[in-house]
Amino acid sequence: MMEMQKLATRIGRARACFPLGHVTGVQGGLVDVAGLSETAGIGDHLRISRRGGTALAAEVVGLCKDSVRALPDGPSTHVAVGDSVRLSAPPDFAPDACWIGRVVDPMGRPVDGMPLVRGLHSRDIHAGPPAAAARRGLGARLNTGQCVFNTLLPIVRGQRIGLFAGSGVGKSQLMASFARQLEADVVVIALIGERGREVGHFVRDVLGPQGMARSVVVAASSDQSPLMRRRCALSAMAVAEHFRDEGKQVLLLADSVTRFAEAHREIAVAAGEPPALRGYPPSTAAMIGGLCERAGTGMNAQGDITAVFSVLVAGSDMEEPVADMLRGVLDGHVVLSRAIAERGRYPAIDLLQSVSRSLPDAANPQENERIGEARRLLGAYQQAEVMIQSGLYASGSDPLLDQAVRAWPELDGFLARAEAGDIASSFDRLNLILRRSGSGSGR
Repeated sequence: MMEMQKLATRIGRARACFPLGHVTGVQGGLVDVAGLSETAGIGDHLRISRRGGTALAAEVVGLCKDSVRALPDGPSTHVAVGDSVRLSAPPDFAPDACWIGRVVDPMGRPVDGMPLVRGLHSRDIHAGPPAAAARRGLGARLNTGQCVFNTLLPIVRGQRIGLFAGSGVGKSQLMASFARQLEADVVVIALIGERGREVGHFVRDVLGPQGMARSVVVAASSDQSPLMRRRCALSAMAVAEHFRDEGKQVLLLADSVTRFAEAHREIAVAAGEPPALRGYPPSTAAMIGGLCERAGTGMNAQGDITAVFSVLVAGSDMEEPVADMLRGVLDGHVVLSRAIAERGRYPAIDLLQSVSRSLPDAANPQENERIGEARRLLGAYQQAEVMIQSGLYASGSDPLLDQAVRAWPELDGFLARAEAGDIASSFDRLNLILRRSGSGSGR
């Protein structure tokens, strides 16, 4: 009965008549269309009927008095002056519970070779965030399945964190670990601009059946247009909002915001917006901020969207524009270090550069004391690491550094340790390490 209702809803959304225009020019990858200036709006979808017989989708990115300017969703090869252009119906993006365990594209179409049923209610992928004054505060601490995130970098319900990493330092593995183990009812994963081969590898081998059992994957590969790559993040957020509005606790993993920003840059510059900060147009900050604000805690009977946004930082430059924009709107950031990855410790988390803004509220006074002590020991060891490794440090000259030297091997291993138990078990492990080092808080 429900399936028939969904089919009837889809038939009811169908349109029989569409406004028509025609191509008047093609320049710089953009298509000028006459005849639609009074009916089309920014973001509307067009369908160009090329003389070769194949249709080309496009999106309106500019308006003039007598014409509209559209960015094609693919190469503008064979588009000619006079080609017919149809103003299409808005995309019917309607997530449903049956999407769990599936891989879809940013338009809500299946990409795993099986049919997919759309839900009863369409969602606006550009929806605004919940009312700021009506949102709940951050929720309870979540068990992540990893000692470091259960203790030193806690993640709580409704928190939004950034994962800052270069290529090849274990970012995808860490994201997959969150998808399999972090407490949530539903996981929504946005693979933005990923290599086509890597999408299948991530779903089959990295995420695996355990992760896919509660996940919806929204994927746009690197060969697709910037329109699809930008839409990927927005569509994934709309899927997360669908389940949040049903009262579920949702984990959103977006990989990566850098590719989302690059896709927006391509679209904005093509539409005539001048590049400003290292090639990014001024609207990039608002686009990133708007995306992040839609995640987080909900209102009333809604659930929460706990979000992890990954950022590709070239050359470990934490001050590059996208990293800087994102860091300012999140509730914490985790930095993955290439130097740590090269010595074989995964996840390659640089704890001293990472921050969870859920602290100190996410922990009790005793736990906060242990967290502070662990950071002090790691900080002391890092400052004196060259001296220690070169044999210039004499034991007994600095009590804090003596403790740091004793604790460092176990603390370093603790940062990479998986946790089969609960959060309390992770703190017990940390307390034991501190006690062995002679730390005051561990006694």
